[in-house]
Amino acid sequence: MLRSHTCGELRIEDQGTEVTLCGWIQRRRDFGSMSFFDLRDRYGITQLAFNEETNAVILDEARSLAREFVVQITGIVRERSNKNPNLSTGDVEIEVTRIHLLNRALTPPFTIEDETDGGEEIRMKYRYLDLRRNPVKNRLVLRHQTNKSVREYLNAKEFIEVETPYLIKSTPEGARDFVVPSRLNEGQYYALPQSPQTFKQLLMVSGYDRYYQIVKCFRDEDFRADRQPEFTQIDCEMSFVERDDIISVFEGMIRKVFLDVRQYDLGEIPVISYDDAMRLYGSDKPDLRFGMTFCYLTDVAKGKDFAIFDQAETIVAINVTDGNAFTRKELDAITDYVKRPQIGAKGMIYCRVNEDGSLKSSVDKFFDREALSQWASVCASQPGDLILVLSGDHSTVLKQMNELRLHVAGLKGLRNPENFKACWVVDFPLLEWDEESKRFHAMHHPFTSPLPEDENMLDSDPGKVRANAYDMAINGMEVGGGSIRIYNKELQAKMFKLLGFTDEEAKEQFGFLMNAFEYGAPPHGGIAFGFDRLCAILSGTDSIRDVIAFPKNNMGRDLMIDAPSVLNKHQLNELGLSN
Repeated sequence: MLRSHTCGELRIEDQGTEVTLCGWIQRRRDFGSMSFFDLRDRYGITQLAFNEETNAVILDEARSLAREFVVQITGIVRERSNKNPNLSTGDVEIEVTRIHLLNRALTPPFTIEDETDGGEEIRMKYRYLDLRRNPVKNRLVLRHQTNKSVREYLNAKEFIEVETPYLIKSTPEGARDFVVPSRLNEGQYYALPQSPQTFKQLLMVSGYDRYYQIVKCFRDEDFRADRQPEFTQIDCEMSFVERDDIISVFEGMIRKVFLDVRQYDLGEIPVISYDDAMRLYGSDKPDLRFGMTFCYLTDVAKGKDFAIFDQAETIVAINVTDGNAFTRKELDAITDYVKRPQIGAKGMIYCRVNEDGSLKSSVDKFFDREALSQWASVCASQPGDLILVLSGDHSTVLKQMNELRLHVAGLKGLRNPENFKACWVVDFPLLEWDEESKRFHAMHHPFTSPLPEDENMLDSDPGKVRANAYDMAINGMEVGGGSIRIYNKELQAKMFKLLGFTDEEAKEQFGFLMNAFEYGAPPHGGIAFGFDRLCAILSGTDSIRDVIAFPKNNMGRDLMIDAPSVLNKHQLNELGLSN
């Protein structure tokens, strides 16, 4: 080894010891006849001391070094006179007796510091330099710790890790596939997996009753902060289980991860029905770190000659505790927020609940004190609170109010990234109707089974059938989802028919799975957690790019290696893709 210690492990107990360290020059400070350098590796920073009086030659040699030069130094551990409580090694420094330059470095295009002057684009282009910074490094260490915690838990529960193929068959459901041309089968293509769904079900047929895989998946879709063309998921499947068994096992996993990685007890994790989640929060992934559940004013606010309300299907409100402190200017800004095209509200009504109990609304012309008192009663408002109201088409206004609720919570500091609240959401609709294609689509995927008590409605009223499915949300983000699967060939055929597949299409796409069901398929179910999303939540960031070592930008490009890129004519000819 080129070093005896790392740059993060020396302590006051080591003083007087000769050590050898290797690392990168972080910064330099000159004080007349003395110079101090910070030497950095992934474990920490150690201060190096050079003194002209004790070794002028070494000082001259050190002053020829620049930022990010890679060096090996040998010296004696000394107690620092000016200790740094912010460093784990802040009580000591190294009195350097020998320097060996391992490699020079160009001046970096941005400062390699916790607070850098580099924008996101330049940092992604030089990602290998950005990875040297503590905030990025700490998130990757957290990702590693999360991975380790998940594997420990699942291994202890007798799960077996099995690798499934990356080159598979394209299927028409879900997002767009990434396709790979086959050189040996000209004109034919593999697809990269959007998930290992069918393979893990086949493993259940094979008798591997507890499977997991921390696996790369691929989706050719538009990009947002929580999406990447390639992403990682914790993919799991179990045999001979029901919904509550899956919830119990994987709630245990998530609890362990938060305890191991953040020393955080998630407490009770409630199970909420889809209908209740939409009714109370307007979202199937509700943020439970704060209240502001929806209150419905439809019955008390209609019929007052206020056309906006009278013409609305639903009038919904939230009560903002101590919200009366918002100024008129701030309320105008909130109104502008919900009127943005991304949200689409026509406007927002508000009612102040003053400290003396009086009520003042933005629609006093139409609603007297008695009418406003009914609002306050429905919302359980107290003096100092603020009632915010939206109205319109039922499903649309619930989504708009969800956005308003989250926005106001953010303004009030209620979305603390250091506070975590999880929940399960169950009883989703099995199918959703698509007006454009005039057919049903699977809410989750075609292999999700209906709740047993709803199965008889598949023929008579499929839109009312609930799925035997479950999602986990943390802090308003979906982190995991799964279902009890269909394992009966006849029921799976009926599901394909409801989704618009012909018998020929179903056989072509999924014949291998249907055939497998004829050879003794057990009852089974599973779940997949978005590993990148989970790591982002644990590290307190909104973007999964922050927890991926080499992410793509918001156009799906890798700026560092300049991918995707064109193929040369020879490669295209080999693949049968040349014009």
